[in-house]
Amino acid sequence: MSNVDQDGWTRVRGRLRAEVGDDVYSSWFARMDLEAIEDGAVRLSVPTRFLKSWIQSHYAERVLACWQAEDAKLGRIELIVRSPVLRSAVPVKPKEVMTGGDVGNRFNNGNGRPMSVGDPGVHEALGGSPLDARLSFDSFVVGRSNTLAHAAAKQVAAARRTDPVMFNPLYIHAGVGLGKTHLLQAITWAGNAAGERKILYLTAEKFMYGFVSALRTQTALAFKEALRGIGVLVIDDLQFLQGKSTQAEFCHTLNALIDAGRQVVIASDRPPSDLESLDDRVRSRLAGGLVVEMGSLGEELRFEILKVRVQAARAYHPTFDVPLPVLAYIAKTVTHNGRDLEGALNRLLAHNKLTGHAVTLEMAEREVRDLIRPQEPKRVKIEDIQRVVARQYNVSRSDLLSSRRTANVVRPRQVAMYLAKTLTLRSLPEIGRRFGGRDHTTVLHAVRKIEGLVGNDMALAEEIEILKRQLQE
Repeated sequence: MSNVDQDGWTRVRGRLRAEVGDDVYSSWFARMDLEAIEDGAVRLSVPTRFLKSWIQSHYAERVLACWQAEDAKLGRIELIVRSPVLRSAVPVKPKEVMTGGDVGNRFNNGNGRPMSVGDPGVHEALGGSPLDARLSFDSFVVGRSNTLAHAAAKQVAAARRTDPVMFNPLYIHAGVGLGKTHLLQAITWAGNAAGERKILYLTAEKFMYGFVSALRTQTALAFKEALRGIGVLVIDDLQFLQGKSTQAEFCHTLNALIDAGRQVVIASDRPPSDLESLDDRVRSRLAGGLVVEMGSLGEELRFEILKVRVQAARAYHPTFDVPLPVLAYIAKTVTHNGRDLEGALNRLLAHNKLTGHAVTLEMAEREVRDLIRPQEPKRVKIEDIQRVVARQYNVSRSDLLSSRRTANVVRPRQVAMYLAKTLTLRSLPEIGRRFGGRDHTTVLHAVRKIEGLVGNDMALAEEIEILKRQLQE
């Protein structure tokens, strides 16, 4: 008999986040779910094979140790890849999901028409990653935090083959569960329905898999040519792109498409400047398009999302009813991201269907309590630090990045580097690079200098506290 201990899982996630840090946790573990605990094993699920492989190779022992701190009898971790369709409150018919290929070795080429074995560069990856039929523009709820990203995505999807490309690439970044994938898949659905251009949707994992497989089967040239014939290339979860040769090929493909006037759309969990594993040239090219951040979901937007999701669920479960006070409670208390909102509704739906009990506020308080997370502190960016420090000391941001050594610039620069080290998770080399390409030893000297001064100079210590409060508000 399986046992799903959500309270224990919440504590394990807290331990794991504390051990690996927020950035690593968000990249690799934010989408990991607990499925079951049975026979001394913990079964966890992730959405992609790539995540499963990476966690098994790099973090399996650490995850197990965090679980054993909760329950010493547990002896092993089992990782599985879950189906996004089966976990949804709204079922999707199999024919509505676009898959990468079929047993007949004919692959969907991204606009609904199959590629035959004789086509140049035929390869499973060229069929694209699976699309979820629910993720359309019609089901996307627009609010203040995502208005610009939504408008840009609609423009890309509606553009015709002969229209000039307005911004290239379109780069959308946001935290987990804020709607990046929804927008990218909506672009693909809408663009392919219009039939104007061939749109290919790929996750970074699928791109890597396709390139490595093409190298192994000696079809790399055909694979590259086929990729560069795409009308619109959509790449999701770019932060997972690994390997020097794969990154180099991505860079060449990106340049070839942009130079040819083809549209590229990319999503990631961080801005281009923070993708430290990517080459400087790739980051520069990405930053040269339209970079749009999708902010956190406000309470009003969360409430609207919940209303839309309930209506979608009622199309398949007509008796499912969630009173508005319950929706308001979930919108107010489940604040982390859209996936938590959907998870909360799934629980209410399951409880309603399996027990026959009506959804009440008391039931909702009981069912979603583990989804109510403490508010995370604001994530401070180095650009914000430079802007705030420059304003405080009446210098320009370009002065902080310059090689000037005058006293009125050196001290603010050192303060900014010190704040970057204490308020962000960036490494010393990365901070140095963001301050005009300086060496990490320069950053270390600045940090130690300010640390020494703060202990003796009360005025400076107070200035730095004021700057910290401004940045964290």
